[in-house]
This record gives sequence, C-alpha cells and structure tokens, in this order.
Amino acid sequence: MAILINGETRAIVQGITGKHGSFHTRLMKDYGTKIVAGVTPGKGGQQVEGVPVFDTVKEALHERHKVDASIVFVPASFAKDAAFEAIENGLRLVVLIAEHIPVHDAMEIKEIAGRYGAIMIGPNTPGLISPAKSKLGIMPSQIFREGRVGVISRSGTLTNEVVNHLTMAGIGQSTCVGIGGDPVTGTSFIEILSLFENDPETDRVVMIGEIGGQAEEDAALFVKKEMSKPVVAYVAGRAAPLGKRMGHAGAIIERGMGTARSKVKAFREQGIPVAEFPWEVSDLMSRTRRS
Repeated sequence: MAILINGETRAIVQGITGKHGSFHTRLMKDYGTKIVAGVTPGKGGQQVEGVPVFDTVKEALHERHKVDASIVFVPASFAKDAAFEAIENGLRLVVLIAEHIPVHDAMEIKEIAGRYGAIMIGPNTPGLISPAKSKLGIMPSQIFREGRVGVISRSGTLTNEVVNHLTMAGIGQSTCVGIGGDPVTGTSFIEILSLFENDPETDRVVMIGEIGGQAEEDAALFVKKEMSKPVVAYVAGRAAPLGKRMGHAGAIIERGMGTARSKVKAFREQGIPVAEFPWEVSDLMSRTRRS
C-alpha cells in the first residue's frame, strides 16, 4: 500500500525542460513512475524523455485528465507560483525540491495547501519513494529495497546512508519521505508518523532528525502517546557549535534550543531507541519488532 505514492500515482513535472527537471524525469520514468506530463511556460508542444510538455498545469490536466501529484523543479524564486498553480488546479500532493525558497513564500504555500487539503513535501527535500512502486524525487533509487519499514528524514544525505545500511542488512522500506531541511516545511514528522501508523504495510519506522527547532521533541511525545508501531531514531549534529548553520537552513542552534542533546534526551525519555551513528540504525531496527 505504502503512503502518499504508489504504483498507480500519476504525476506531472513542473520545470521539466530545465537541466534538473529533464534529468530526473528520465530517472523517475526508468524507476517506473508514471510521469504523464510536464509543464514549462512557453515550451508547450515539446517533448522531454517522451513526456509531452504544456504551458500550464491546467492545460496538462485537460489533456492528461487524472493526475495525482506534481514534482516541482523550478528555481526558488518561482516556486511559490508553481506550487500555487498545482494546488489551485486540484493536485493534492506537491513536492518542492528547491532550497533557498524564501521563508514567507514557504509559509504562503503551506497555508494554501492546508486550505485546499493538499500535502506539500519540502521545500529543500530529496522527495519521496515507495520502493519498487514509484519515486517522486532525486534520491538514488538503487539503494532502496521494498519492505515494511517507513523512513522519515530531514536530511537527504543521511536518508541515503541510513537506507543503504538498512538494505544491506536485508531490511526493506515501505515509503521513505524527506520532509525537508528548511525552517518552514509543508509536512511535519508527526503528520508522516500518523500516516505510517495507519498504513497496514508499514510495521516499524525510522526517524532521522537534526539540530534546530523542536520537531523531534514534539514527535517523541506523539510516538509515546499515539504510535503502536516501534520507532527508532538518529539525530545528526551532536558537535554543532551554537549559532552556526550546519548545512540546512533549519539546522541551527539558537538561544540554547534545538540541540542534538535535547532531541536525543526527548527520544530516550519516551522509550525510543536512538542510534549513536547512522550505520547503527539497522542494528537497532533488527532488534526491534512490532509489539
């Protein structure tokens, strides 16, 4: 079953004629994702990797009818307009790959997504993948293996490392979701945890957090109160200095808040096993079974 996307998901690519859009369209199609149309204003009538290109989302939907999702590869300065166009035309899953989207733009996209009942993944995300079914993102598909462990992460690179170790240990994944590393993201740990809790094909969950904010602390309480499925965690940034941004815009410790230590403490207080290093996640998961 997976969450958010599956083998039947039909998607469009906004910004398909750009370098990144065309490259990842090919990789997503090769993986089996149903990419049914692309959108780039002024480039309608072209084809990219065999996918027809339209000037607007509305035109694409008129020609291709049923479309479930959009993955957006446009530059950060145009991302808000692209996301609004997708959401206002009825798409209920929008994946924003770009980083450096202005905070106010991200807040507006999140607000309109909520108003229309849409799910926004990102910004600054590697996307999501349901192994052997569908991929809307930029992750290296060869490291993923179909299985029953859900993965939620703020870091694309750490997702790849943790998943690679899971796969080498024979532990497959149901769906892996990169919620994004910016200060404002469309979807939280808690929202994805809730989807995994209700997914009959997910038995256990891995959370990959990092410094900054209190999303992990909030999620730890949710796991304790609402989750029946075991959760294992890893938190990056234990040696991060105060006030220095570490990679992602959201990965910064300010006023003593958002430290890796506080997040690890919150997980352990709620009985959630925490790996010291990324490669230890697979060991912890091997010893964890659904109660």
